[in-house]
Amino acid sequence: MQEIKLLYLYPDLLELYGDFGNIQVLKYRCEQRNIKLIIDEYSIGDDTPDFESYDIIFAGGGADNEQSILSDDLMKHKESIKKAFENGTFFLLICGAYQLFGKYYKGVEGNIIPGLEVFDYYTVSEPDRTKRCIGNIVTKACFDGEETEIIGFENHGGQTFDVEKPFGKVLFGNGNKFQDEYEGYFKENVIATYLHGPLLSKNPKVADYIIKYCLERKEPSEEIKLKKLDDTFEEKCRKQLLDRFIKK
Repeated sequence: MQEIKLLYLYPDLLELYGDFGNIQVLKYRCEQRNIKLIIDEYSIGDDTPDFESYDIIFAGGGADNEQSILSDDLMKHKESIKKAFENGTFFLLICGAYQLFGKYYKGVEGNIIPGLEVFDYYTVSEPDRTKRCIGNIVTKACFDGEETEIIGFENHGGQTFDVEKPFGKVLFGNGNKFQDEYEGYFKENVIATYLHGPLLSKNPKVADYIIKYCLERKEPSEEIKLKKLDDTFEEKCRKQLLDRFIKK
C-alpha cells in the first residue's frame, strides 16, 4: 500500500473556518485509492518533528493573537522547515499560516510578528479593524497546464505584498489585498492561500494535485495516474456556486 505522511502544525491554534476539513478531504480521497494517509500533529511543547520526513506539511488560519503566541516556537524550526521546502515537501498553508511563511506580519498596533522568510512576500494589517477582505471568492489557477476555477471563502484584514507567483487570478472577491488582481502564492510544492471553507472540499482537483505530487516525489521513475473518483456531487455544487458568483 502506498503511504503519504502529513504533519499538521499547531492544530490547537491554527484552525479557523473548518481548515481541518482539508486533511479530512485528503484522507478520504487517499483511502478511495487505497493510499494510506498518516497524520501527525505538532504544537508548542511537543517533541521536535523531523520536518523533512513528511510528504505534506499543513497549517491553517489563525488570528493575530494566535500568530503571536506560536511565532517564537515556529522560529525555532526555521532552518528545518526551509530544508523541508527545499527538498520538496509539499506545504499547504491557509491564511495565518500563509502570512507566517513570509518575511513578516505587521499587526494593527504596528507590532511586527517575524515570519519564517521561506518566501519574500510580507503582510501588513489594515489599521481599520472594520475593513476586511471578507466573503466568497473565486480565482482561476493552472495545474499541469490545465486551468480550473478555485472556490473559497476569505476573511482577512492583512494585505499581502510582493507575491512572486500567485496561486490564482481573482474572478470574484478580493485576493491578496483589497480588490487585488491575484490571490495566494504558488510553487510546485506550495499552495499558500487566504481561502478557507475548507479549500479542498470545494476544489477536488487541488486535493488530487497534492496527492499526485507527493506520490510522484516518492516514486520519480513511475508515471502516476490517480484512480478517477466520482465527483458528480462536488461538480454540481461547484457549478451552482460558480453560476451564482461569476456567471451572468
